[in-house]
Formats: sequence, C-alpha cells, structure tokens
Amino acid sequence: MRKEDIFPQPTAVLPFENEGRRATRLNLQVPLFIRARDAQGEPFLELAKTLDISATGARIACPRPLDTDSVLTITVPAPSINSSALVPAGMPPIQCKVTRQQEAGDAYVIAVEFAQPIG
Repeated sequence: MRKEDIFPQPTAVLPFENEGRRATRLNLQVPLFIRARDAQGEPFLELAKTLDISATGARIACPRPLDTDSVLTITVPAPSINSSALVPAGMPPIQCKVTRQQEAGDAYVIAVEFAQPIG
C-alpha cells in the first residue's frame, strides 16, 4: 500500500471566479469558541466550528446570528491535559470581523476576516 493511499493530501476548496481569494481555503472542521457582544451589548460565549479556513479568514457554523461588521474573538480549545507533550498547547485568541452571514437551517454560516493573517 502506498503512503498516498493511507495519508491522502488535503484538498483546497477552489475559489469561485469572482471571489478574488487572497489565500487558499482548506476544508477543515475545527471546534472553536466565539466571544463577542450581542445586539444589547451583553458578552456571550458560543461553541462553533469552522467549515473551511485560510490564512486570512474562515467560514464558521454558529448557533446564533452575528451582525455583519461585528468584531469577535475566536479561540481554539487547548488539548486535554492527558495529551502528549508533542501536541502544542492551544492557539492564542484570534481577532476577526464578520463579513457575511447566511442562515442554514438551525445554524448560521458566518464568514470572518482575521485582523492579522495566521500561519
């Protein structure tokens, strides 16, 4: 059996012709926490997950709607304390801005742009 059969290379999502992507998107589902303020100014914390991600932004499935242009912080949870020491301890929080939102059944798909590219 070939290595490529066991460990297939991740595939990038090709951008639509008119989207003008600055970075390649990867189909990658990662759980994360969203911290922001609701329409009444009250802080909230939601568990969500990425649908795809790039160095400059992500599409996220979120259980609540978020206003376009709202600023939020996303945090990828750190691995459990029982994890191997070879696994890095979580990422620092990432500041981002909501650029688009679309209702998708009982969730919302939001597009965010990172304040600083990651990677």
